Amino acid sequence: MSLTAYLDKGASLGRDAPCLQMGGRVLSYGDVQDLSHSVARALRRSGVAPGDKVGILSGNDPVAFACVFGIARAGAVWCPINPRNEAAENRELLDLFECKALLFTRAYAGVVDAVAGTLPTLDVLVCLDAELPGIPALQDWLDRAGTVTGPVEVDPPGDVVMIVGTGGTTGRPKGVVLSGRSLETMTAITLMSYPFDGRPAYLALAPLTHAAGVLCFPVMALGGRIVVMPRPDLGEFLGLVEREHVTHTFLPPTLIYMLLDHPDLDGTDMSSLQCLFYGAAPMSTARLADAITRIGPVLGQLFGQSEAPMMVSTMAPADHLHPDGTLATERFSSAGRPTPLVTVAIMAEDGTILPRGERGEIVVRSSLVMDGYHRNPEATAEASRFGWHHTGDIGFLDAGNWLYIVDRAKDMIITGGFNVYSAEVEQALAAHPSVRECAVVGLPDEKWGERVVAVVELHPGAAATEDELVTFAKQRVGSVKAPKQVLTWTDLPRSTVGKVVKTEIRARLTS
Repeated sequence: MSLTAYLDKGASLGRDAPCLQMGGRVLSYGDVQDLSHSVARALRRSGVAPGDKVGILSGNDPVAFACVFGIARAGAVWCPINPRNEAAENRELLDLFECKALLFTRAYAGVVDAVAGTLPTLDVLVCLDAELPGIPALQDWLDRAGTVTGPVEVDPPGDVVMIVGTGGTTGRPKGVVLSGRSLETMTAITLMSYPFDGRPAYLALAPLTHAAGVLCFPVMALGGRIVVMPRPDLGEFLGLVEREHVTHTFLPPTLIYMLLDHPDLDGTDMSSLQCLFYGAAPMSTARLADAITRIGPVLGQLFGQSEAPMMVSTMAPADHLHPDGTLATERFSSAGRPTPLVTVAIMAEDGTILPRGERGEIVVRSSLVMDGYHRNPEATAEASRFGWHHTGDIGFLDAGNWLYIVDRAKDMIITGGFNVYSAEVEQALAAHPSVRECAVVGLPDEKWGERVVAVVELHPGAAATEDELVTFAKQRVGSVKAPKQVLTWTDLPRSTVGKVVKTEIRARLTS
């Protein structure tokens, strides 16, 4: 299924309806459809064939996102390039993906100038918002393609519609190959799992190169409106929710914590919200309760990964509450229940499926799962051992079929012969009223093998001693799991999508 199906479905509900907007500019569904046909013709004229890879390097921008559907209509493969990456990493991704063309905004012209000449497959460069020396602006490029004839719509070979970079925080990046069927499954799960009443108004603050982007597809299938924010500004976010009557949005936990600390939150009318999706990282249960109390019973959790996008398990807003309306805090640390179109199991290292309550690796079967890693058969085979997709997360399923993620497999700490799951210790520390966010790692130790070390970021103006935090953790998880050392840092290192980067924390602590 081509990505154009979502756009065309929305357009069938009204071509004049607003599709993408930012500031005072609004692109209707008809505008985006017309642009997608023009981009597809221009790609064909430029020598981009079905199955070729086309990158987009841009911040959140309606025109850049509209071009995604032109790439799809030409039968090419969309490769979102994260603008927050370092130039060297994006060069590596463009080379790995074998991109034939790159559409970019002028803010990244320096990056393109630095890497383009070193990429043997990159033949086509187009600047979306300016004319640069030797590089056409979008409209000029489109005008040159006006004489191309013949059908524009081409099905993508092998149903491959997207390749996503995994990022390089844990090693060399890999390219996750996603099919139209995978994103169709994700869209179906989204629409069946969360509230959608009427035409949605979706606010995209998080990067459209990641979760915020693929969540646009179910919104477009309903003819919804996508309000794009060019940069994360929580004051502007709150203003847009109120002014634009936003019904849906996505925020990672880090931004929700910042939102809860924002002075304008409690004075903002957020009654239009039907669902505030959260995910991409574990969330403090104490802060989740605070968010539901202050924002409303609209938070909806999702769990997935690039290789199985977004919807492995879900916890709808109603699942956060008991029937009497009280908070169901006993399940706040779960990742929801496996979705109807996904089978989840817990697996031992030898491939044995473990019974409920036992901890092991979370494995998945579904059409949601990727086709594999681009040009990396070894990694593909490793991720699909025993006929299941291996998430790399350690967890368990309880008697009620709630999924709990206790750690990344690589982050499990073995101290004194005991397994300590860092996520459990992080949840304990995050319950302290002074702690804004924290990360727990294992460091080499002559006595214990590894010792549990926590690094915390405190709320502005808050204070807490190391002894106080260690004692607080011991009271909740016991002395074996409690950190032997707690450090306070002004800012935790984060990836380009806001996740805390534990590899950098370990590197700093061991240097």
